[in-house]
Amino acid sequence: MTLAPITSDALGMFRHGFFTRAGGASSGIFAGLNCGYGSSDQTEAVTLNRARVAQALAADPSALVALNQVHSANAVTVDAPFDGAPPRADALVTAVPGPVLTVLTADCQPVLFADPQAGVVAAAHAGWRGTLDGVLEATLAAMEGLGARRAATVAVIGPTISQRNYEVGEDFLETFRAEDSDSLRFFANGAGDRFLFDLPGFGLHRLRAAGIGHAEWCGHCTYADPRRFFSYRRSVHAGEADYGRLISAIRL
Repeated sequence: MTLAPITSDALGMFRHGFFTRAGGASSGIFAGLNCGYGSSDQTEAVTLNRARVAQALAADPSALVALNQVHSANAVTVDAPFDGAPPRADALVTAVPGPVLTVLTADCQPVLFADPQAGVVAAAHAGWRGTLDGVLEATLAAMEGLGARRAATVAVIGPTISQRNYEVGEDFLETFRAEDSDSLRFFANGAGDRFLFDLPGFGLHRLRAAGIGHAEWCGHCTYADPRRFFSYRRSVHAGEADYGRLISAIRL
């Protein structure tokens, strides 16, 4: 089976992709293109899956750059793969051809950025915590440090959990109320005392408020489509012991 990455015309000038489960070597609950070494999948299968991603982006597997993702607002500028353990951060930025910037997700937002005029690209892992704390704004700031302009930058949010499937409690809502009361418009009433949170809507709001030139969501929900996407929340509801990780990537 061949890989089937989701791409966007807004990023069409650069090699990129929000990769799905299609075309992978993993099996069982990880069936497909699981690219997370942090899972309990066989290391050999993950390595093969990542090599297939690199090939699809016309790169060597050693060019794939990844982070120790910690749901932070930290953005790191890179010009080559890390020598040793990767930093604890959630966004990668470069203006150098060669490195393939990657993030792993399984419901959180993978966000790919580009300023085609300045030749700067970025990739961010933006869960609810990181988005609320400012990882998207930090990514834009790091891009500006390399010569990008916000008004010329585009950002695309890849497959993420949609509002209809993101049920949360009152404590979650109160966290947003305390830090950004304007964000309450991204909550809808759910069943009983539960609420439904619009993560991609909130991400788009933060990007646009930060002055980005163009921002869009691809419209795919990870939870709702088990054939194409891994989902942490769906795995929990199904009582599964672990879950696969989707990879999203961009390069100059």
